[in-house]
Amino acid sequence: MTFLRCHGSLSPLRALSSGTRPNFRRTQRIDFAKVLALVYSTRNSSPTTPTTWVDRLPQKVQPYLYLTRIDKPIGTLLLFYPCTWSITMASYALNAPPSVPLTYIALFGTGALIMRGAGCTINDLWDRSLDTAVERTKTRPLARGDISPRQAIAFLAPQLAAGLAVLTQLNWYSIVLGASSLSLVTTYPLMKRITYWPQAVLGLAFNWGALLGWSAVAGAVHWPVAVPLYAGGVLWTLVYDSIYAHQDKADDVRVGIRSTALLFGEHTRSVLAAFSATSVGCIALAGYLNAHGAPFFLGTGLAAAQLARIVHRTDFDDRASCGMGFIACGWVGFWVWVGALGDYVWLRLTAEEESPLSIES
Repeated sequence: MTFLRCHGSLSPLRALSSGTRPNFRRTQRIDFAKVLALVYSTRNSSPTTPTTWVDRLPQKVQPYLYLTRIDKPIGTLLLFYPCTWSITMASYALNAPPSVPLTYIALFGTGALIMRGAGCTINDLWDRSLDTAVERTKTRPLARGDISPRQAIAFLAPQLAAGLAVLTQLNWYSIVLGASSLSLVTTYPLMKRITYWPQAVLGLAFNWGALLGWSAVAGAVHWPVAVPLYAGGVLWTLVYDSIYAHQDKADDVRVGIRSTALLFGEHTRSVLAAFSATSVGCIALAGYLNAHGAPFFLGTGLAAAQLARIVHRTDFDDRASCGMGFIACGWVGFWVWVGALGDYVWLRLTAEEESPLSIES
């Protein structure tokens, strides 16, 4: 639609009545479809429009839940899977009854949810000034000012208390072992300021469950199996968190954050391929040393195929592709667990079939 605008000192009617020709000129054409689309998109992006299930909860609790990243479960799963590996493998080694892995998987699942949230709170307290300068993180509650550092610290206290409550359900060996990982959790955010290997420190922290799960089931860590399992998990973390770091590499250079994404640069694909192969090799070695059977190695093979697919397909210069690659790495941990679980279930089924024969004999 086009509007006409009259220029001059006389209105159109007065100009016609006085014999003077009014000065009409076409104005800029207005596209009402675009205007309506803009209004609709602005209304749709309003903070009142729910974007996650957290937005449907009372407004006062939303910043605290977003602080824990509870709306993004991939972080909890990445912390949880190494726990499931060692719990299941230890149960297999000891031929423990099903109540043992079920109990500890429930405990460690709860602990992973709590401690992942606590880790995010600690991370955001360290990084609140840096997060404001990074596009992906500038809307985090502390960076945006939704809550104050004092409020975040007050929230951290019950998070750590809840984590301690879970930890105290384990034996004393495991309590001491679990508590010793807290130094890694609290210092990890500092590492990105002083080294290009913060992802390695994250790997040490995130895969502590590969040690702790075994000690919870067996009373102590069986180091010949647990060490290669832990090493495989650390290398797996280096793969997925390097992919994750590629999302922010432009902002990281500007604000002075260091990462393996910047260190590896154009060699990222080949470096992550080597890490992936070594990770799978370490996990397979742990399975071999634990006398696992075909189901375990089938699961490890599926994990290897998933890692190869991710490293091959991810575009490290595209933020969306890196985000998808990072989330897809969760399936690696899942397939390793499924393989170990398959072996354990098969062991229990065959043990039950053989038990009547042993009684008769």
